Amino acid sequence: QGRILEKTGLCSQITFGRYVRQGRKLGLDPKLFIQDLQFTEVPVRVYQPKATSDGPRRGILFFHGGGWVFGSLDTYEKVCRYLSRESDSVVVSVQYRLAPEHKYPAAYEDCLNATQHFLQHLEHYGVDPARVIVCGDSAGGNLAAAVSQTLAGRSDLPKLRAQILIYPGLQALDFNLPSYQQNRGVPLLFRERAAFFALLYLNGDALHMQEVLEGSHIPPDLRLKYRKWVSPDNIPEEFKVRGVKPLRPTDFIAEVYETVKRFCEPNLCPLLAEDSVVHQLPESFILTCEYDVLRDDGLLYKKRLEDNGVRVTWYHLEDGFHGIISLYDYCGFSFPSGKRGLDSVVNFLKSL
Repeated sequence: QGRILEKTGLCSQITFGRYVRQGRKLGLDPKLFIQDLQFTEVPVRVYQPKATSDGPRRGILFFHGGGWVFGSLDTYEKVCRYLSRESDSVVVSVQYRLAPEHKYPAAYEDCLNATQHFLQHLEHYGVDPARVIVCGDSAGGNLAAAVSQTLAGRSDLPKLRAQILIYPGLQALDFNLPSYQQNRGVPLLFRERAAFFALLYLNGDALHMQEVLEGSHIPPDLRLKYRKWVSPDNIPEEFKVRGVKPLRPTDFIAEVYETVKRFCEPNLCPLLAEDSVVHQLPESFILTCEYDVLRDDGLLYKKRLEDNGVRVTWYHLEDGFHGIISLYDYCGFSFPSGKRGLDSVVNFLKSL
């Protein structure tokens, strides 16, 4: 595996990408206690407001984005400090294992284990068991959705109060939804890269990327089964005005399906969870960006949640693009709409 990656220059690409994105070490924060710990062998960074509090605080588990391949505690340091300070909450940032070295379900298991550990030790961190929230952006939004689904049926742990999904990637069945067609070449996430990351997370390689993009990796009967959830028909008309064309279905290739059939597992693609799970989910906040290939994943999940009686707060950045939140105060430049998005998350947190 490693050799194949090396040959295609992929390893060096990924190493370089991680280096570029690693983020700078920040100094002390006058308002926060920050410590690096391990929750069941998973590295975490805990942010606690220094100010005294009337009672137990909100607790937020934060799973960072980066396509399951990039990202670290340092990359999201500014975002997590901002969330902790502005919402007066305890934030736990989770350093899950990254692909392609660690394939699915490693990242999901790390996030689940860290969350369970936190839920079992809330009083140690002065956190209110009735106000624990999972939150993530992009691949982290995928992980937050998966963890939330897994914990929905558990009676042995405090129930999550909410989930916050910031432009989450929630399915790998259809890379030709309207938002994929409209925003295929919009930074920071091109259509090809979305499939590439999903495959690296699943298999540790990006073989069959072309077939997956074309949609020949899913058998017709499954496509039909999931059509009730993953379909342009479920996306409001106003999002289909810009350049969208109906595509002819491509021929199914069985051997490709064999290599990617775990894409049908909800822990990997939470949009495919059964209604019996979805209707148990906590109150939800979903942020979408107009210029983002993953926009429709968020819109489709919003519909699923609402159809199942889950309360959803939806915030749409008309001028937003994928990754805009992670650019908050990044190397001195910041986008006003990224700050608006982050503040919408803070406002939602304050309402809980």
